[in-house]
Amino acid sequence: MNDRESKKKHRQAGRSAFFGKKVLLLAGACMLLLFGVLTGCTAKEGSEEPELLLGFSQLGSESAWRVGNTRDIEKKAGEYGISLMLENANQKQENQIAAIRRFIAYKVDVIAFSPIVEEGWDNVLKEAKDAGIPVILVDRDINTEEKGLTTCLIGADFYKEGVMAAEYLIRKADQLGKDHIKIVEITGTEDSTPMRKRQAGFMDTIRNDSRMEVIKSVNGDFLKSRGAECMRELLKTYGSGIDVVYSHNDEMTLGALAEIEQAGYRPGKDIVIISIDGGQEAIDVLKSGRINCIVECTPMLGSTLMETAKKLKNGEKVDTLIHPEERYFSDEQDLTNLEPRGY
Repeated sequence: MNDRESKKKHRQAGRSAFFGKKVLLLAGACMLLLFGVLTGCTAKEGSEEPELLLGFSQLGSESAWRVGNTRDIEKKAGEYGISLMLENANQKQENQIAAIRRFIAYKVDVIAFSPIVEEGWDNVLKEAKDAGIPVILVDRDINTEEKGLTTCLIGADFYKEGVMAAEYLIRKADQLGKDHIKIVEITGTEDSTPMRKRQAGFMDTIRNDSRMEVIKSVNGDFLKSRGAECMRELLKTYGSGIDVVYSHNDEMTLGALAEIEQAGYRPGKDIVIISIDGGQEAIDVLKSGRINCIVECTPMLGSTLMETAKKLKNGEKVDTLIHPEERYFSDEQDLTNLEPRGY
């Protein structure tokens, strides 16, 4: 039996283990039966076995960014002729761990996932390593006790995003001529990579500027509803003492804006608003003057993921860290002709 026949036999055995589970067809025409919760499949037409089978665990659909990221990955899988098994963890680490174990049992060629938090992955990733399946991190990093459990990380430079946000604020403070700036920070999910690094980049950059004071940091969990709740409490406590809101993503920012306005303040004027992501809705608000600066964090990582997965399937080496090019948008710029964001 050659390697192709052996792999086919193993996959057929894997399919039978999932028999009877709900199947959702998410992308393209599928020549395989894929079993799991929220599973998609694309394959080249006329091919009995896909050139490459990629298992991807998305952490959720909590924001326009996350939905755009999922959509881009599905689209690019089809364009690259890659068969995709996709599962949505709905913000639960245990769901991601279970999905990765399903991918291992199904004997996919490559596993990719966007981790909800940084800790707690060693056991399942050791299982993937023992099975000889390379693992790609998408968007977020993790901490593991053992080195070499993942091959690479594809995603934004979160630390640099925090730096860019702080650099804008320093320029804005110069423009306003203020000698004391009181900042509240609405952070993302506690212990997640973007939360830690966006905070670190921002704090490191303002540390030596005596005008800057972060009076409170609160966890908004990257959710619009939590952003609103956090802002409501911050306004009750500090009111007109807030000069700046630094929010770790657009969803929380958009939630906070309504609370600021309801309290009688003008976002973008009475309170400087700094956000991260760059989705269309937030960009439109920036253009209206109610947000001052948005640092881009692009979700369009699908092409890089597919190219990297193909290299790993072919036994090629890949860079351990792959960052997309990103920029910022602010009230310093003319954004009239800014192209649609696509998310």
